[in-house]
Amino acid sequence: MKTIDEMLSLDLLTHAQHVEISAWIDRSDSPEDILRMPANLWQAIERASLAMGVNDDLLRPPAMDAGSLLLS
Repeated sequence: MKTIDEMLSLDLLTHAQHVEISAWIDRSDSPEDILRMPANLWQAIERASLAMGVNDDLLRPPAMDAGSLLLS
């Protein structure tokens, strides 16, 4: 949900899209249920993801020094 909220704050989703997507996710019992989201909502998420570079982040190889990061 954090990513969806960020998409809204960056004006990449409308308030109505955010409400619909959030409600769909909240009602879903499984990832398969989420994948049944209507096409217009998926398209909004895809456009926002492209604008945010989400796919680029997911495809980037991990940094060689990532193991030394401390998580707090």
